[in-house]
Amino acid sequence: MADRSSPALTPLLAQGALLSPFKRPRSGAEVHPSRLVLRGVRIDVARLARYERVCGFATGVDALPVTYPHVLGFPLAMRIMASRSFPLPLLGLVHTSIEIRQRQELAATGAYELGVRVEGLAPHRRGTEAAVVTEARVDGVLVWESRSTYLARHRTTTGVRTPERAPDESKPLPVRAEWRLGGDVGRRYGAVSGDRNPIHLHPLAARLFGFRRAIAHGMWTVARCLAEHGPQSAVRVHADFRAPVLLPGTVAYAADGPAFALRGPGAGPGERPLLHLTGEIHPLLPAEPTRAGPP
Repeated sequence: MADRSSPALTPLLAQGALLSPFKRPRSGAEVHPSRLVLRGVRIDVARLARYERVCGFATGVDALPVTYPHVLGFPLAMRIMASRSFPLPLLGLVHTSIEIRQRQELAATGAYELGVRVEGLAPHRRGTEAAVVTEARVDGVLVWESRSTYLARHRTTTGVRTPERAPDESKPLPVRAEWRLGGDVGRRYGAVSGDRNPIHLHPLAARLFGFRRAIAHGMWTVARCLAEHGPQSAVRVHADFRAPVLLPGTVAYAADGPAFALRGPGAGPGERPLLHLTGEIHPLLPAEPTRAGPP
């Protein structure tokens, strides 16, 4: 389905919230194949500037942050995930990973065609995971793509053993910066991204889904790390969101070469710091394959 106007997020959030209690996620569930397309997308430079400030990117440059197309495509992803046909409840859905492939620097003054689709569902040891692919094209040419995974936590009875992510490094990456995060980080990022999932906004809402306090958006944490890393043009980024960042709180940004991480304080005296995020950023080679759907 193609359109020229971005769907309004507030009605979609309300629809997803209302439908969530009636959805019973299960391992082996199926998702109806669909692909939504938005053509002629222009950048709202005022909104972009607010996003850059919240995430720590430089402002006033004619280049989109590498994470910004995710924000542009988020309303389309929400339309899919808030629909009756999507089998997972929107409320409590947790972003677990993202892989981005940006093939060239993207101009803030450009016009883009966005496409979003659900690649599929997969059983996870803690529930069911959905993979959502977002693509950006200029004149029909794919210039940016991402694959995000979202986890709906529920009891599993099939004995699924999802492969564990790589073990923590025996030698932690060196700390480059320390950030004190206010309790409003989730609300500020939600205002510029449109992602107003209650787990990010208020402690009471977050507790309904098992979190002691509101948690930072996964996409804010990776954007903040990439802003600290510096400008990117043709790159491949992968990040795993390992443990939620509770708000307010203090985190340390660590990096060495292509690897980066976000760590917090240990749970007790003498314990290793909690690892919130790990990732890598590499130059994108011209021959690297894509996950692109039909143009």
